[in-house]
Amino acid sequence: MSALPRPELRYTYADYRTWPDEVRGELIDGVFYDMSPAPALRHQSVAGAIFSQWHRALRGKPCRPYIAPVDVLLPRAGQHDDQTGDVVQPDIFIVCDKSKLDGRFVRGTPDVVVEVLSTSTARKDQTRKLALYESSGVREYWLLHPEDRVLTIYTQDSEAHYGRPQVLAAEGIVQLLTMQDLSVDFEEVFAE
Repeated sequence: MSALPRPELRYTYADYRTWPDEVRGELIDGVFYDMSPAPALRHQSVAGAIFSQWHRALRGKPCRPYIAPVDVLLPRAGQHDDQTGDVVQPDIFIVCDKSKLDGRFVRGTPDVVVEVLSTSTARKDQTRKLALYESSGVREYWLLHPEDRVLTIYTQDSEAHYGRPQVLAAEGIVQLLTMQDLSVDFEEVFAE
């Protein structure tokens, strides 16, 4: 077993795989970001409600929703899995290309990603992950602030860049912009 990750060093997926199971974290550009402790119950309840809606809506269709913890490897062109320094665990995400599913992890860009913001991860989600998801080609990225019930939506333009985000109240039914037959009913999400 290798030494536990240190934030001042750069790592790859080869390193990541050697860490003990109790080490929860992500790699962005080789930098380790600790994800301990586990998210609060409210965070998990909100993420679970969105996942549940998408799981029902996508049953029998080619796209599949997933919920953390699932490793998503975002290798750069020509990189072998073990060389990638970008391994994230989005709260909820959708993959439409089954060739990206390895059985242990997802290799490649999800189509849609939702991060439920929490105090400990909001800064990373709104900056580093935003840049990573944009450069990796995530077509639609949602940042949901559950306490304020604010939703920020980034979508890629024709040049694969995120333009100005849409900022909405997380209420009623909100359609995905890149998958017109999919939505989230926030009354159901926040019903508890």
